Amino acid sequence: MSDFQFAHHSATRTSERIALKVTKFLKFVLNIFYGERLAKRAVILETIAAVPGMVAGMFNHLKALRRMKNDEGWIRELLDEAENERMHLMIFLDIAKPNWIERMLVLLGQGVFIFFYGIIYLVSSKTAHRIVGYFEEEACKSYTEYLEAIDNGTVENIAAPILAINYYNLPSDATLRDVVVRIRLDEAGHRDRNHSFANAYESRDLPEHLL
Repeated sequence: MSDFQFAHHSATRTSERIALKVTKFLKFVLNIFYGERLAKRAVILETIAAVPGMVAGMFNHLKALRRMKNDEGWIRELLDEAENERMHLMIFLDIAKPNWIERMLVLLGQGVFIFFYGIIYLVSSKTAHRIVGYFEEEACKSYTEYLEAIDNGTVENIAAPILAINYYNLPSDATLRDVVVRIRLDEAGHRDRNHSFANAYESRDLPEHLL
């Protein structure tokens, strides 16, 4: 808990304002469907969150091959982010146990987001990373709400899934709260890294697009 801090990157540029508006729109849509059903909201959240790292990793992989230059570690870090978010999804699938209709919504949302995020990344990689940075800011807020619901008894502090215990190397008596704390720390890390990726395009005058 002591390692976690809220942070917000101020939207001062047009691309950043667009990224923030996209994030707010996604959160609005998410709240319409799931609102206070926090575990199921987390399933949708992680479904979408698992997409950007894989899409960005793929595009940067192809760019590195095309330009025959070192990627400076971006590809591995982006793919690790995607894998981490995928594990979050697997953990919450175990907790929320969505029905087949909800699973279809997950697949639909994932497909739509892959398409639009891929286009955004091709047009402006900086904006795409900024969107993820803002998205992770909202994820940190969502998981803080989750922790508050556990602490006030609104959500039962059940035993942690075995998958989460193994993935985070938690003690055998770990609880849902322990898992949410670890996931929130992950999201804070992704938040900071994606904002730093976006900043790199500004400080090093990198091209914003991959075309």
